[in-house]
Amino acid sequence: MSSSTKSGTAVLRRAVVRNGRHLWTGTVLAGLYQICAALVPILIGVIVDRAVTTGDLAALILWISVLVAMYLVLAMSYRFGARHLQRAIAEEGHRLRVEVAGRILHPRGLRTDRQAGDLLTVSTTDADYSSYFLDHIPRVISALLAVAVSAVTLLLISAPLGLIVLIATPIVLVTLNLTAPLITRRVTEQQDQAGRATSLATDLVTGLRPLRGIGAQDAAADRYRVVSKRSLAATLRAARAQNAFQGASAMLSMLLAGGIAIVAGVFALSGRITIGEFITVIGSAQFLIEPFGTLAVVPRWVAAARAAANRVASVIVAGPILPDAAADPAGPQPGLHLAGVTNGPLKNLNLRVRPGEFVGVVTCRPADAEALMRLLAVPDAYEGDILLGGVQLATVDRGRARRLLHVEPHQTDLFTGSLLANIDVHGDGADRLGAAVRAAAADEVADLHPDGLDAPVAERGTNLSGGQRQRVALARALLAEPPLLVLHHPTTAVDAVTEHAIAGGIRSLRHAPGSGFGTVVITSSPALLSAADRVVLIDDGAVTAEGAHAELSATDDTYRRTVLR
Repeated sequence: MSSSTKSGTAVLRRAVVRNGRHLWTGTVLAGLYQICAALVPILIGVIVDRAVTTGDLAALILWISVLVAMYLVLAMSYRFGARHLQRAIAEEGHRLRVEVAGRILHPRGLRTDRQAGDLLTVSTTDADYSSYFLDHIPRVISALLAVAVSAVTLLLISAPLGLIVLIATPIVLVTLNLTAPLITRRVTEQQDQAGRATSLATDLVTGLRPLRGIGAQDAAADRYRVVSKRSLAATLRAARAQNAFQGASAMLSMLLAGGIAIVAGVFALSGRITIGEFITVIGSAQFLIEPFGTLAVVPRWVAAARAAANRVASVIVAGPILPDAAADPAGPQPGLHLAGVTNGPLKNLNLRVRPGEFVGVVTCRPADAEALMRLLAVPDAYEGDILLGGVQLATVDRGRARRLLHVEPHQTDLFTGSLLANIDVHGDGADRLGAAVRAAAADEVADLHPDGLDAPVAERGTNLSGGQRQRVALARALLAEPPLLVLHHPTTAVDAVTEHAIAGGIRSLRHAPGSGFGTVVITSSPALLSAADRVVLIDDGAVTAEGAHAELSATDDTYRRTVLR
């Protein structure tokens, strides 16, 4: 058994333990419901033999009253049992979603190869499928109780009939259970492929405009088509396995119930059982189709729940990227120093940002900018030193590090709500809101709508243009007032006039005399670079030149080709 399977089993076992009160209360009530349902054909047979056949009106009234009372118990046990079980399932699904989301959003990062869309699937669909395991337990137990009651009844009526049930039922279940590993593999593959397709679709939707801008939408569509076909093939394989299993289980259940009914008919004709007993046997055989069907599909249910639990466990048990740390940088406005940093495309990178300094960074290769942003956001697996306020960034408490050093990526997300809610996330920046909005030129976005900053924002900001999303995200970053702010291409989707306004806004808001804020802008925008105190050029993973924008534009051919093209 693989470690992921063991972890998935532990997730299911923990679900049973921590929902024990509602689970077992619901299971007892579900068992009572099934016992009552199994007793219905028995009572009908008793009524026929003791009241209808004999013409005893008092016995008829008595046994019908017993039947009505049992139906009342049946209805109430189902109602309250379902209430307890649904609560257990809902609470477990909620706990798993919160736990998975907490691991994904952990400040120290999550060490996983799963993409964002796949993680979203794990935190929603797989968490729900895992919680459904709590529904399987009472169904199985109540089905076994129903079979037991019916088998005992048939044994009392006729030993051969009871033996048919007691012997044939385990054989059918064991035979069908042999397919469980295959179904688990197929369902796991289906969910993995679906997660990859969801992840790629998310990336394509959010990056559709840039793809169209470079004419790459057809290549991206072809790539998605390949991934989607793989997901479809995996879904069809899983469906074929599940449908074949369901067909086989239904056929075997019907054959077993039909066999019981045929034998009972022979016994009734030969006088070995009474008419009432024959009615009881036929009714029990018909009733047994449902619990037989339930028990037959148990392997498929458990396989789907275990496959989902394995995926949930793969996220829950994944370790953090960064170790637990508690170092505290010196001073409220620390500087940043990268010394001999090597990671991916970065080779022996040396970069220093002093407190209060506005530094522009130009990279000749996009990969260098991505690697630098990634390291500053989650400093993992690199050589050299990344110092924040004189201490290693990786050793600083992540909450503290993110308050001191805010890294705003190029691809930022907005959430459903209003412009104001997306900018002033904590609702405590009213006194600084206007200045931050104007510095980011986001006031122009608000002015386009009659509701101003209360204008609605759709999920992921899809009702805004790329430039509008950039300005809202920049206003949010500026309002947070981190001592050190790192921006990655914050103005690629805005026009030149707005870009100049933003450059001046950042300069005036964060670098007024005595402010002490540090700002790093990774960009090739001449407007932003002109506003910087100093510009650093990174080529082939290392710093090759630094100075003022005007100076580098006049003296460095590489810088000029990169910025002034």
